[in-house]
Amino acid sequence: MSIRLKLLLSYTGMLVISLLMFFLTAVLITIATTGDLHSFRDFYKVHYQLNPLTEEEESIFLELKYLAKNSPDELQDEQLLKDYDFQLRTVRAGLFIRRESNQVFASETFHQPDLAKHLPGYDLNNNQIRNTFNIGERFYAYAKFDFHYTDGAKGSVFVIRERSPFAEVTRRLLPILLILLIGFIVIANILLYRWITRSVIKPLDSMRHSAEQIKEGNLDFSLDLSSKDEIGQLNEAFENMRKRLQESVALRLQDEENRKELISNISHDLRTPITNIKGYIEGIRDGVADTPEKMDKYVNIIYSKAVDLDRLVDELFLYSKLDLKQVPFTFEHVEIVPFLDDCIDELHYALEKKGIEIGWGERIDADTKVIADVEKVKRTLLNIVENAQKFMDKENKTIQLSLQSDPQWVTVEIRDNGTGIPPEAVPHIFERFYRAEQSRNSSTGGSGLGLAIARQIIEGHGGSIWVESEPGAGTSLFFTLKRANAQGGADSHADNHLDH
Repeated sequence: MSIRLKLLLSYTGMLVISLLMFFLTAVLITIATTGDLHSFRDFYKVHYQLNPLTEEEESIFLELKYLAKNSPDELQDEQLLKDYDFQLRTVRAGLFIRRESNQVFASETFHQPDLAKHLPGYDLNNNQIRNTFNIGERFYAYAKFDFHYTDGAKGSVFVIRERSPFAEVTRRLLPILLILLIGFIVIANILLYRWITRSVIKPLDSMRHSAEQIKEGNLDFSLDLSSKDEIGQLNEAFENMRKRLQESVALRLQDEENRKELISNISHDLRTPITNIKGYIEGIRDGVADTPEKMDKYVNIIYSKAVDLDRLVDELFLYSKLDLKQVPFTFEHVEIVPFLDDCIDELHYALEKKGIEIGWGERIDADTKVIADVEKVKRTLLNIVENAQKFMDKENKTIQLSLQSDPQWVTVEIRDNGTGIPPEAVPHIFERFYRAEQSRNSSTGGSGLGLAIARQIIEGHGGSIWVESEPGAGTSLFFTLKRANAQGGADSHADNHLDH
């Protein structure tokens, strides 16, 4: 059974029960008041029919009734009638006496010239001595007693009290009011059912439709999050789940694309040295290297290509381990200036043979310490310098190291005066196997993994790495390392990376 049907049945049940309880209560009140179920249709008249007078008025009426039975002619005594009328007027009632069709006495309380015309006729059996009547918009309740005078003439004594017009209006309109009340209950239940349906069923239907779309693999939609109740919270959680799924699918597709690109790049970069090795070996087998000098040349080339191949495999293995967070970092407090001095000294002689001068630009205090894995930061610096030296086109080739610091970080800059990087290539230089198109050839060499490895190492330190370049003028590559005395607990930062 659907929730919509359950709600419909529950609200219908509530409506039926409410109406039954209403009618049952009315019936019980009628029975308790009248003792007669048949008078239910006249329920609104019952009270004034049975109790038209107050207690004081009823007492005077009984005295007049006694006189009518025992001394009816006294009811023609004007002074006596005025005395009784005075007593009734003090309690806001009045007296009316008639003889046949003539008026014997009428109280000044009513000011109704047509009062006699609206009074009921004679009922000498006195079957109904209490009732109500109205004159225009004025409503009256009375108690009467019909009798015979001693000469046989018919007479009536009335004790009349004016009631609130509102009570008469209510009496007349009570059936309509009851219908309106029932209609209000029905309409209220329908509106409540519609509101609950719209606020619960509609969002659930939307979520069901969304779940079906997700099942079909469609994640390009969004849910309305306007509601703030429990359904809205569920909607929001479902929308967050959809976004996470969409991100996961996008990431999986990107990983798949990266995997294809990785395989393509690996194939390309491995094929080149392998093809060269095969070519020179075939040359040796075919007797092309027919002199010791050629043989030595071929062997040296084969060895150089094998070294390049071994290095490419090592860098690929290192990148994969860094990417999977499987390379442990050994952090320690390192004085950054002496550390970079050692790196410059180590690189100086190799770069000098290529006509490249390496040295300092801007420096900071020599005792400034950073948190670093010495071997991996050194590997980062070597990869950056090795990448820079391939694109030096000036007569005076220079590479400069500069340092800047703030309370949290030390920023290392490696600047060269080479060819620079095209603007469209700058966002991609840290991607694995990426090389600017003009340099993707054997003349410059390189695995295309050097800067990707550098980024993995620096990010493993909690720092960041970026590049700024001006084509034709040179390139500056920056990376940051956290200071050892930085606020926020440098030691704990280091400990968090020891398990990588």
